Amino acid sequence: MSNIKSDTSEALTRTGSIQLLWLGLAATVGIAILMALLSWASALTGSSTATLDAIDEDSETVTLLLRTEPPQLDSTRATDSVSISLLGHVMEGLLRFDENNQLAPGVAERWEIREDGATFWLRPDARWNDGIPVTAHDFVFAWRTALAPENASEYAFILYPVKNGELINSGALPIEALGVHAVSDRILEVEFEQPLAYFEELVAFSTYNPIREDFYRSREGRYGADVEDLLYNGPFQMTVWVHGAHVRLEKNQNYWGRDRIRLNVIDMPYFTTDATSALNLFKDGKVAVVDYLGAEQLDEVLQQRWQLQRFGDGSVWFLAFNFAPDRVTANLHLRKALQLVTDPGELVNRIIKLPGNLPGESLFPVWLQGVDTFFRQEHPVQQITLDADAAREHLRIAMEELGIESPPSISLLVDDTPGAAKQAEYFQNLYRTELGIDIRIDRQIFKQRLAKMQSQDFDLAVYGWGPDFADPLTFGELFASWNPNNNGRFINEEYDESVRLAQSSLDPKTRMEAFARQQEILIEQVALIPNYERGRVYITDRRLKGVVRRAVGPDPDYTNAYITPSP
Repeated sequence: MSNIKSDTSEALTRTGSIQLLWLGLAATVGIAILMALLSWASALTGSSTATLDAIDEDSETVTLLLRTEPPQLDSTRATDSVSISLLGHVMEGLLRFDENNQLAPGVAERWEIREDGATFWLRPDARWNDGIPVTAHDFVFAWRTALAPENASEYAFILYPVKNGELINSGALPIEALGVHAVSDRILEVEFEQPLAYFEELVAFSTYNPIREDFYRSREGRYGADVEDLLYNGPFQMTVWVHGAHVRLEKNQNYWGRDRIRLNVIDMPYFTTDATSALNLFKDGKVAVVDYLGAEQLDEVLQQRWQLQRFGDGSVWFLAFNFAPDRVTANLHLRKALQLVTDPGELVNRIIKLPGNLPGESLFPVWLQGVDTFFRQEHPVQQITLDADAAREHLRIAMEELGIESPPSISLLVDDTPGAAKQAEYFQNLYRTELGIDIRIDRQIFKQRLAKMQSQDFDLAVYGWGPDFADPLTFGELFASWNPNNNGRFINEEYDESVRLAQSSLDPKTRMEAFARQQEILIEQVALIPNYERGRVYITDRRLKGVVRRAVGPDPDYTNAYITPSP
């Protein structure tokens, strides 16, 4: 889902062994008692205060809220978790994730992966919401569009495994050279740039979604801008989009799998990033889910005995640096100074204070699989020892190299949410107290923060990244020099080589060793300062069942949700 897929609000889960690992690790950071309280509260059988405003059993309607306006619903250019979650409800690719978080047939009813490529056979009943069939040509057009240099897609890189994808995106080849072909309306043939072990997971990601060329061109540059500027081939279709105020999804009667979709309407008439406001909406029976809670709201949740649930959402959060030559943050010694006084454990336990968050140590989260067990168990992180004296010496050297006589003033770009503000103020106080560095907090609405990061208009930024597929590469390639989501423009030749190796090798040991080297380089060069791996607690109306949470793929997923009768 993706720079949270650059979102400092909140969003993303893992189930099974990953969930158990997360909760076990969470206990080691001193929150076992609170986790036990949450389990106790979740087990209670008291009814929710929600009314028919939140859930209408007769019409099979559930009312929710959105954290923020979706910045981009053109699947070729969407990068954030809000947009990707909505696209997951109204669009469908060749494959999808099912209620067990397993890959399942989507538009493709069957497929074959070979060393040199893949073939997908499309189902005959896959249709757009206007009744016209979805064809292989729609995938060819969408993938070419995403890679076209003039489209400036930040996610074009995720199509590089398709033959000639990178050369097309760089302008070296025409889009017609892309290794994807419509053999017929129902057969899609894909050529690989090189053998790879994870293509099935890639085609479930939103950038691989189909787009119908005639409709796209008819919008004259407005594709995805408003409700009438989109065609839908997923379980739902958007019927209302009042920007910044209201989104409404209704069951798509032309969806091939409509019989398994049990909700008729997902209505989202409230937008707020404030957890207290969201909790009040739940308390007043206006919404069925509050997907983000702060430590301040937990007391009331426990007292009310609402249905609390929790999960680790798979995402990592860190301070990102701007490496532009004219920015002070391009100086290694300045970054070292900040690194040596930053304590992720203090941030997690004293500032965030929510169960399940793990102190950050690496770009690669704990749940990623290695060769035989978890990657981070096979390749432990080089630990950073806090040392204020050493930090001040690095700052002294940085000031000499920068030609300044006093510690610099640095801007810190964050979202305009209460949680982001609290973290920003923590860093502001920390760096002023320990190093005398003035941190100027730049709070922006979500969409504007994304724009400022993309234009490199920041020194430091609070940044989150969630996985697009279940492989360490989804994190490792974030800092590759060619990746547009590498907003700070970190460039390291050895790092790039190790990413290329991880992309091309089919040997698990070779790949994991490449990721281990990436982990070392990021710490040695202070390409980022890890903050935390996010755990989430949320509340749900007891009548709403079947909501799927996941780390990989659109989250939350209501395509399997249903309503049970009031008690």
